[in-house]
Amino acid sequence: MSKTGRFLLALSIVPQVLIVRILSHYPETVEAYYSCGLYPILSKIFRFIFGWMPISFGDILIGLAIIYIIRWGIVSFKYWFKNPISILTKILSTLSLVYFMFHLLWGLNYYRLPLHDRLGIDTEYSTEDLEYISEQLISSTNKLHLKITKDSSAVVDISYDFKTLKNKISNAYNQCSKKYSFLKYNPSSQKQSLFSLPQAYMGFSGYLNPLTNEAQVNHYTPNNSMPITLAHEQAHQLGYAAENEANFLAFFTTEENPDPAIRYAALTFALRHCLNDLFKQNPDSFNRIKKTINPGILDDFKARQQQWEQFKNPLEPYFKSGYNTYLKANRQREGIKSYSRVVGLIINYLKITNPRKKHYNSY
Repeated sequence: MSKTGRFLLALSIVPQVLIVRILSHYPETVEAYYSCGLYPILSKIFRFIFGWMPISFGDILIGLAIIYIIRWGIVSFKYWFKNPISILTKILSTLSLVYFMFHLLWGLNYYRLPLHDRLGIDTEYSTEDLEYISEQLISSTNKLHLKITKDSSAVVDISYDFKTLKNKISNAYNQCSKKYSFLKYNPSSQKQSLFSLPQAYMGFSGYLNPLTNEAQVNHYTPNNSMPITLAHEQAHQLGYAAENEANFLAFFTTEENPDPAIRYAALTFALRHCLNDLFKQNPDSFNRIKKTINPGILDDFKARQQQWEQFKNPLEPYFKSGYNTYLKANRQREGIKSYSRVVGLIINYLKITNPRKKHYNSY
């Protein structure tokens, strides 16, 4: 590229940012023309191109990009002070191109209409609602746990191989698409990340590569959390960028699954989030109802936590801080805390599908 072309590309980042800022105020437009128009076409094309590959093409690209950046930085270091404008122009032109591709291929989904509007459910809830739904989830999870293990002290082990599991989750989405057509998932593209170990040390269980639309899953994720992780990343592939919405769709698509193990993953996911929220709002209620949970379920929660704790390191908070900043820059004001905002969606969904009776009954 000529110097003039590179300079113009570098400058284009300014109008790009302005356009994205303007579009963020028009979610109906983004929803109609991008999220429900252009994006589904792009997503299917990229999933068709890369989905058949047994390994992550996106991870390979990232690896090559890291190597190139390091090499370029070393080779160009002597020119940094001799010709800083030229170096800065090259950096800005690259950032401009990446910024454009990110928003074209996926990023504009951050500015679409909220999912709860599309599903017709509320997001607000009271502490009483939270306590009620938590008790219902405990009752249902206890029953399912006993059905699977026949022993309240035994721990469930979801031991499906990755191929079987990803097919089950894809089928769960397609089953739900009979009611909500926008959840249809085909073709599929889910991979075990080549960078699973670094992800584990950074504290992440998966991510979507926006440039290849591959759902990347950290294979160090606990087995009993893997179904939700896969379902979460598939929600991102379908264009639901907000973390609380991806979490809710992961629960929504797996909660009524005919496979007991998949449904167990869904119920324990919802239960953990509700209990965490209840602990913050009403510790006494939390301590009271926690005693009613089957010991095997509590041991499962402890085992999952211990599996993640082995990767704890001094740098993890910095990685999460960077990701927190990224989320806030993309209209998720609560950053990483937005993951837990799924509680409001879960509670209001279960209140609709299982109306509250005079006495508590397991839904």
